[in-house]
Amino acid sequence: MPVFALLIPGLALGSAACAGDPHPLSSKPYDASEQIVFNGDGDQKVNPDKPLEITARKGGRITDVTATDAAGRHVRGALTHDGTRWQSTTPLAAGAHYTVRVSTENGDGDPGLRSIGFQTAGADQLLRVAFGPDSGTYGVGQPITAELSRPIKSHKDRATVERALRVESHPRVTGLWHWVDNKTLHYRPREYWPAGARIEVHSGLQGVRVGKMRGGAAKPLKLRIGARVEAVTDASRHTMTVKRNGKVLRTIPVTTGKPGFDTRNGIKTILGKEAFVQMRSQSVGIAAGSAESYDLGVHWATRVTWSGEYLHAAPWSVGSQGSANTSHGCTGMSTENAKWFFDHVRVGDIVVVKGSGGEKMTPFDNGFGDWNLSWAKWRAGSATQSSGAGGAGAAQSSRLRPGV
Repeated sequence: MPVFALLIPGLALGSAACAGDPHPLSSKPYDASEQIVFNGDGDQKVNPDKPLEITARKGGRITDVTATDAAGRHVRGALTHDGTRWQSTTPLAAGAHYTVRVSTENGDGDPGLRSIGFQTAGADQLLRVAFGPDSGTYGVGQPITAELSRPIKSHKDRATVERALRVESHPRVTGLWHWVDNKTLHYRPREYWPAGARIEVHSGLQGVRVGKMRGGAAKPLKLRIGARVEAVTDASRHTMTVKRNGKVLRTIPVTTGKPGFDTRNGIKTILGKEAFVQMRSQSVGIAAGSAESYDLGVHWATRVTWSGEYLHAAPWSVGSQGSANTSHGCTGMSTENAKWFFDHVRVGDIVVVKGSGGEKMTPFDNGFGDWNLSWAKWRAGSATQSSGAGGAGAAQSSRLRPGV
């Protein structure tokens, strides 16, 4: 298993794309090259079947980790609450180049920054698949992901793969796989998952011929879906309404992105929750010392994009919440409301933004924006739903039984 050990002082590859009013005080991260150790020798290639792991030694903590491949696609991961360890939660591609940027802080809060590049080993001739997310309970907007070990370009071969990836659900849903790229598929129902649904995902690829390859074994996945929790932010009215199973729980005054930093419109799903995040403007290309720079410790941060859009506590903008948009793209609220929201949502819950001057949330490259595609466009991304698939199949409708 590749391990990156952080020998302390911190880093700061900002996790966030916003904060409140400009905050020009920002210290430049130092080069933490000597504080990071990779357990490979020289040009040794990393095993793509093993997760990446980064740890901070005593006296420091990790504040953020960003891992991307050469095309800019993110490797998702989980950071412990105390900042001592980060581990990837999605598989690496074989024969690919990755860049990992790690941010930490030492006991004095000094930031450091380290960037590591590495190459993964080539794949064997088996076509392997890894499902995501991890088994557990999620919100109604959580898509299922399937990461393949090798690219599949042929329409016929894609249809073979789709039919072998079985999603079983109770109660019954109609859903489909959608090809995000040559190695990544997402599965979602036509509508959000029903509250309380049970989902099982299996691969029937083992031994199946796909082009010149044969499928390998895969670990199955079990998920449960919680209550239907939706947070709808109206940026023009500066309010966020939180509903649970259709019942309004709370309407919260908020501030969203100001002109030039407008919050993205559209449907997003919650990617993670962090009790504390150090937000620095450099992470989104705003130079330290400029009129828009900031360096702020933020509490009760709920993440909705990989680029750093959060819903979080913004005590510095309480006077604008409910009346004006003053942030750099995030949704800010009082500390009490942010803590309440943090405690009432889970990964996979739905966050909707409307009335903003921002662009629409993209479907796949910045989080889970899958629900911004119409069902017709989602179907168009399935190899079993278009001509040339070797016999188009119907959208999956299942009650704890296979079928795609």
